[in-house]
Amino acid sequence: MLSPKRVKWRKVQKGKMRGRADRGGTLTFGEFGLQAVGCGRITAKQLEAARVAMTRYVKRGGNVWIRIFPNKPMTKKPAETRMGSGKGNVEEWAAVIKPGRVIFEMAGVTKTEAYEAFRLASHKLPGKFKSITKESEALAQKAVLDAREAKRTKKEAVTHG
Repeated sequence: MLSPKRVKWRKVQKGKMRGRADRGGTLTFGEFGLQAVGCGRITAKQLEAARVAMTRYVKRGGNVWIRIFPNKPMTKKPAETRMGSGKGNVEEWAAVIKPGRVIFEMAGVTKTEAYEAFRLASHKLPGKFKSITKESEALAQKAVLDAREAKRTKKEAVTHG
């Protein structure tokens, strides 16, 4: 199970999960990736279960990279405890996920194998995810750049016209 060796603060607040991922949204190591569509928290147990499902499906072939790390302590109060008396003890570790964040990457397998492995892994995780490739990522980036260019030219036409 993944957990940090040491942390600056033993217990942290929940925090907000607004906006898109500001980093970790592109494929770095592999050819295929599993990308988050929504916000959420993934615990270390869920992450390990997804990893095991993927590696079992590809029969330990290819490479798998985990792109997130559960570094946020999640606390729980004991059952049948009255309100108050402080924050509960740390029970598990979680990674905060925002839309656009790549969770897993894979290389050395076929596209159909990778997509099926990601499908099995996504069933172990909370939230919605989509499978991406280097090609689909390049097309999406090109579409974003084209949209920005169209917006800029439209703005220039309005100001000059």
